[in-house]
Amino acid sequence: MPWKESSVIDERMRFVIRLKDGESMASLCREFGISRKTGYKILDRYEQCGVEGLSDRARRPHRYSNQLPAPVEAAIVAAKREKPLWGARKIRERLLRRLPSEVKVPACSTIHVILDRHGLVVRASRPRTRAQGTPLSPGLNPNDLWCTDYKGEFQLGNKRYCYPLTVTDYASRYLLLCEAMESNQEQPAFLAFERLFRERGLPHAIRSDNGVPFASPNGLFNLSKLSVWWLRLGISIERIRPGHPQQNGRHERMHLTLKQETTRPSGANILQQQAKFDAFVEEFNLERPHEALRMQCPTQVYTASVRPYRGLPDPHYPFHDKTIVVTHCGRLCLYRKKINLSTSLAGQAVGIKEVDDGIWLVSFMNYDLGYIDLEEKTLQPLENPFGPKV
Repeated sequence: MPWKESSVIDERMRFVIRLKDGESMASLCREFGISRKTGYKILDRYEQCGVEGLSDRARRPHRYSNQLPAPVEAAIVAAKREKPLWGARKIRERLLRRLPSEVKVPACSTIHVILDRHGLVVRASRPRTRAQGTPLSPGLNPNDLWCTDYKGEFQLGNKRYCYPLTVTDYASRYLLLCEAMESNQEQPAFLAFERLFRERGLPHAIRSDNGVPFASPNGLFNLSKLSVWWLRLGISIERIRPGHPQQNGRHERMHLTLKQETTRPSGANILQQQAKFDAFVEEFNLERPHEALRMQCPTQVYTASVRPYRGLPDPHYPFHDKTIVVTHCGRLCLYRKKINLSTSLAGQAVGIKEVDDGIWLVSFMNYDLGYIDLEEKTLQPLENPFGPKV
């Protein structure tokens, strides 16, 4: 026997019929699982409207206390269609001039909501900086150019993943760093590079791909906090073109050997894997001859950098009007106006120079980033300043 379907209206009808047959309100409300207030409301609606009163009523209010009059809304829409490039502020000013003084013109936010409801607001898509390669230097001598990358992650014996961070010297093939990381986040990379700089000194340039933490897909000129730190240290940044790993071919070839000799099988945990990496670094640098080096070992060619690491130098902008520190949210505060710059430059000092009335040039280190329009509170970036100067 099939189940009988029962709608809300049917249940309310049964409730009313049994109530009319003489059953008490209290017992029926307990049986149907409703309050006596709801029971009396159902009965009143049935007596007033009959069966139609048992259906659900619309919950929309009969009137809105602050609803905008239809003529005013029509005037807003008409003004927007007449001036399609104007925003809510300008349209409100136009209405204030045209409408009688007794008509209350709504706020800019209300005008914007009305325009949006009528499909008259075009939302600008957030521009995403597409990664591009920079000119690549020849790196003829040791420490002219270092190459860095994360070898692809792999699983350890304890089911956790390892992300090897590697750094090599381009000219001598010397493997400067091979450290087992638990992620490719910025903070562990900062610590690893700081230890490396203290031990080996500073290179003139570092070449990487466009992935994190070396670059940021949403940062100004794809700068990340790590690459900004390199620039502060006087290290130029080089980036290969997306999809062209051959531009970092020497480093990728080392990764192949690293994978063959240290990950098959992998270590049981991160410490055992690091021990495998340490043994590989020693053999790669001290014992393994390289044909490109005329069968010499990298340690016979590599020499430490003559540029010691002494921490971050303070930037100076003697040819600019002001030096401003970027806020933690990536903004410049100038004359009580906030201009978005980039979160990758948060906490960094930049130089600004007024080149025209209300137009300011923004520079970081020796690089000009773009022009600020104080009236519009926007930054107009220049062409990528890091490519040609690298």
